Amino acid sequence: PTNLTAELIDQAGKGLCRRADRTHGGFGGAPKFPHTMDLRVLLRYAKRSGDMDALSVVRVTLDKMGSGGIYDHLGGGFHRYSTDVRWLVPHFEKMLYDNALLIPVYLEGAQATGNEEYLRIVRETLCYIEREMQSPAGGFYSTQDADSEGVEGKFFVWQKREILELLGEERGESFCRTYDVTEHGNWEEANILNRPRPMKEIANEAGRSVEELEEELKGGREILRVAREGRVHPGRDEKILVGWNGMMIAAAAMGGRVLGEDRWTEMAMRGAEFVWKEMRQPNGGLWHTHKDGRSHLNAYLDDYACLVDGLVELFLTTGDVLHLERGEEIAATMIERFHDAESGGFFYTSHDHESVIARQKDIQDNATPSGNSMAAWGLIRLGYLLGKTEWEDLGRETLERMSRFAAQYPSAAGQMLIAADFVLGPVQEIVLVEGESEEANREVRKLLFDRFAPNTLLLNRAKDLSDEEIPMQLQKWFRGKTGRGGAPTAYFCQRGTCGLPAVGVAEIRERVQKM
Repeated sequence: PTNLTAELIDQAGKGLCRRADRTHGGFGGAPKFPHTMDLRVLLRYAKRSGDMDALSVVRVTLDKMGSGGIYDHLGGGFHRYSTDVRWLVPHFEKMLYDNALLIPVYLEGAQATGNEEYLRIVRETLCYIEREMQSPAGGFYSTQDADSEGVEGKFFVWQKREILELLGEERGESFCRTYDVTEHGNWEEANILNRPRPMKEIANEAGRSVEELEEELKGGREILRVAREGRVHPGRDEKILVGWNGMMIAAAAMGGRVLGEDRWTEMAMRGAEFVWKEMRQPNGGLWHTHKDGRSHLNAYLDDYACLVDGLVELFLTTGDVLHLERGEEIAATMIERFHDAESGGFFYTSHDHESVIARQKDIQDNATPSGNSMAAWGLIRLGYLLGKTEWEDLGRETLERMSRFAAQYPSAAGQMLIAADFVLGPVQEIVLVEGESEEANREVRKLLFDRFAPNTLLLNRAKDLSDEEIPMQLQKWFRGKTGRGGAPTAYFCQRGTCGLPAVGVAEIRERVQKM
């Protein structure tokens, strides 16, 4: 195995920039898929190298997807892929995993560029998942069909006259101008809503401010969404799969943290609680799928690995050690059942799986990240947080086994490169001891989460947690780190070695700007 070097990320970043479509965003021609892991690799490469070109590839892609027909402008959430290079005409199916993978890209994109529009897209997508894809018991459903009444896209497309009837002439015309709606339509004599022109341009033409126009459009979108609810809905596949649920738990937890909105954290916790109660076997293993009250089939490697990732993200958002303990339990079972002790890496099926002729190893990302890269990612971060260096080593060895593949096929190894970026570091922890003022605590968290720092772990110590009460797993992070003078206090550390704390909002802001 080759060693992991920054050159691996450098080469991948440059290669992805060469393949990028500079006009419409994304990579290659039609059909166009979001390539979420590649975009996250580009963000990390841009941060390491200062290559602004990579950042602009991400920006163009997120802008064009977010304004294209692949995004559901009324209900939130992304369709599966675009049949053309412009992201206009999607295959209308909506997958849980696509949306779970797109949320982190848009969050990181907002952190890296400061574009608030990306946060709106995240909120609307989380709303869509909560409204349409989370079961009453908390688990997340798999997919929503493309067709209703036997016609692809029928639920999602519009005639101009319908919009004018609902919004009135003047407001309706303004809406249609913004969303590319005409008498003749832009697809099969109907209209797929999309925003091909910059808002500024449309606002200028109408002699209005962008804010005014946005406010009017927001109201219009909601009126149309409610009217659309009266249509026959596309069918839904209500299977609950552990791996896809793990991805969505991670995305919602990250959303709660970066947006500072508990609603999404709670949504993630309900998902995790469902999986924990309904999808664990008596022997500690996981079931793969749940439907109509019944869980069955032994889970695969990516089920375990994605659930570990979801639990780590929940811990990083809530600070509740319960998620860390559960992650540790699942990771230990994953190692025991899937690890190849002879030649390294992880098998896709467990050693007690329904008989499989030859056990394969899954190292290539497809629409979802590969099992081996997710397993490595989970073990590296859990090992780091728990002080289990043997797990970090195991994760690193797994990445090293994949590094030659990643050097040859970087766009099939995005998740591996994301994990490698973390291993290469430097990783930093920030221990935040809360102050008396909840407003000041919120302000500090916003300061820390408004910036793109993928290899910084924020650990939150509640203001009333005494040293005696610190859970064992968090002793090394929290012990002896106390607040000063009732103000939020931040310790900036590397593997537990910390400098002098920054006390109060102004001092923390200054320290963050120097990072």
